Amino acid sequence: MRSSTLDRDTASGPSTATRSAARDSATTRAAGRDGATVVDLPARRPGRTVRNGTGPAERSSRPAGPVGPADRSSGSSGPSELVVRVLAKLEPGGAQLSALRVVRGLDDLGVRSRVLVGWASDDGLALAARMGVEVDVYGAAGDLQWRADEGFRRWLAPRLQGACAVHAHMFGAWWAAAGAVPAGVPLVASEHNALTWPTGPPSVRLADALARVDRFYAHGPGARAAILAAGLDPRRMREGVSPLPDLGGAADPALPSPRIVFAGRLHAEKGPDVLLDALALLPDAPPLQMLGDGAMRPALEAQADALGLRDRVTFRGWQARPSLTIAGASVLVVPSRDESWSQTAVLGMAHGVPVIGTDVDGLPHTLGNDRGIVVPPEDPAALARAIDDVLAGRREIDLVGARAYARRFATDRVAAGYAASYRELASATALGEASIPATNVVSA
Repeated sequence: MRSSTLDRDTASGPSTATRSAARDSATTRAAGRDGATVVDLPARRPGRTVRNGTGPAERSSRPAGPVGPADRSSGSSGPSELVVRVLAKLEPGGAQLSALRVVRGLDDLGVRSRVLVGWASDDGLALAARMGVEVDVYGAAGDLQWRADEGFRRWLAPRLQGACAVHAHMFGAWWAAAGAVPAGVPLVASEHNALTWPTGPPSVRLADALARVDRFYAHGPGARAAILAAGLDPRRMREGVSPLPDLGGAADPALPSPRIVFAGRLHAEKGPDVLLDALALLPDAPPLQMLGDGAMRPALEAQADALGLRDRVTFRGWQARPSLTIAGASVLVVPSRDESWSQTAVLGMAHGVPVIGTDVDGLPHTLGNDRGIVVPPEDPAALARAIDDVLAGRREIDLVGARAYARRFATDRVAAGYAASYRELASATALGEASIPATNVVSA
């Protein structure tokens, strides 16, 4: 047990902990180790995290039946309306926020959820508690996003009983769920990033697990291409959709105006260093508000000093509601080196802010049809020209179309789409049908 904030079980039993946390304000944040700035939904109820031991499966002390303390019930749904959601890892990040927001949205629709996690950071546990979502953690010794863990598969099997559908996020989760989900229960999978395999490709065949997947949501062209190449039936592929809160509202009047905004993890893949190099080429540009945190912050502060930008860049750190800074900005910059789908970009679009992104993975699609401007990655000069063009009014962006696109990702709308998808699959499975044609969760 790593977290001192968790209640410790007796020394004679398995290492288990229960955490309860009530939210004191309408919105909150959790600061992850990787520096993501996150926004929660409005507070409704405390969340409890049941943390099992550090593996293996048989060390779990949580009851394994179809009903347990991690089932979120609004009281209006029957036993057939239980969706089990499986996460390979829980930490403050886009994939996890998407999944937890869907749980909250499904709860409003009367659909119960049970959330099962392979590995969780302390910040991830805090995030779930603050969002009022109860999770049950297998407790692997390390991150399961890219790992095929047989112990996790065995641990999942009894906990998937009684579900009308199982939705697994990230490879380590959908691989394990494919070998554990009961016959006759539809399995839905989501991949939120391109398959990069940072520790090397897995020793298992992806096609074997994908054969059990009834519907696959790929969040970006990189993930889509990799999963289809691995053998998924194309009829089962769908475009992944992530819900976003806080799509409206006014800006903080105390902030400088005009202003440039960056919001995200201070990590190399997000390209904040490229933005600083671009800003150095624009001596008359307005100040930059840099939201977020991460391992790169000391290096970025040193870079700003070296470039003579210290008076023009404000490192704001974690922000519970980045929309307060993004709204009213002159331009929002997403200078990523890798980005399957940018929540930051869509949040800016929702607020009518011009967005500049890079030509990587899914960003060109997000900013397509003149909803934003796309420049080459790793090119400070091109980024500086685009920023200058927007500030000078030389580039036209379809801000109306961008707002309309962003509204597609309102939490209630996305949750309703997933609920319809689960029910469709459950009904088709009951009828013995195999591959089920369907529209996307959110229509264009």
